[in-house]
Amino acid sequence: MAETLRVVVADDELLARQRLEDLLAREEGVKVVASAASGGEAVEAILKLAPDLVFLDVQMPGKTGFEVVAAIGADKMPVTIFVTAFDQFALKAFEVAAVDYLVKPFDDERFAQALARARKTIELHEVERVTKHLVALLHGVEGPPKRQFLDRIPVESRGQMRVVPVAKVDYITASGPYAELHVGEKTYAVRERMQTLEEKLDPGVFFRIHRSAIVRIERVDVLLRAPGGDYAVRLKDGTELPVSRSRREELEGRLG
Repeated sequence: MAETLRVVVADDELLARQRLEDLLAREEGVKVVASAASGGEAVEAILKLAPDLVFLDVQMPGKTGFEVVAAIGADKMPVTIFVTAFDQFALKAFEVAAVDYLVKPFDDERFAQALARARKTIELHEVERVTKHLVALLHGVEGPPKRQFLDRIPVESRGQMRVVPVAKVDYITASGPYAELHVGEKTYAVRERMQTLEEKLDPGVFFRIHRSAIVRIERVDVLLRAPGGDYAVRLKDGTELPVSRSRREELEGRLG
């Protein structure tokens, strides 16, 4: 094994990347050689730099973590630690000594455990066994993994990271570079684009009614028609949000 463990961090969430990079910076003999914010960037970094280890987010724009592995070729992937925000994800598939996973938000101890396992795998030259497991994971008898949706959203509040359960989110609005999660009377800012959030949320539960608003369908009380032909929804708490004309018909169908 090379004297320095060369690592690529791939995650579309800035705070998540920074946390991994900060933790890795404390480790001796470890160097982060690239940081990727999308699946495409991850593929490029892995092909160009051939790192020893990759921290790979499962759900990213462009390409998911599994699609990154498929693009590289499972037999050519470095040792990989998957990172996921999904509690319900099929984590059992990763519970082997060679391939590990981290569920956001993870603590320092869990990170250290995963890194130690990866180091051991590399030191014992077991990368081939790891890649065989990845091949089996991607092409198993059950087929490719089913699409998973967020059940928790990490947010920064007063300098601390906390998690908002998606089940408690009533609606989401755009606010400049941020999105705002509305949970009862509380509001949490998250640095995510509305498009990114929309893709990560269960479409059976949430619907984007406007470029600036996503609502939980069951929270909608009534569809309103305003003067001039514009539309809006009133939620059960009295909140009114605009509805795009292009989305009105589909929304009516969703509301039954």
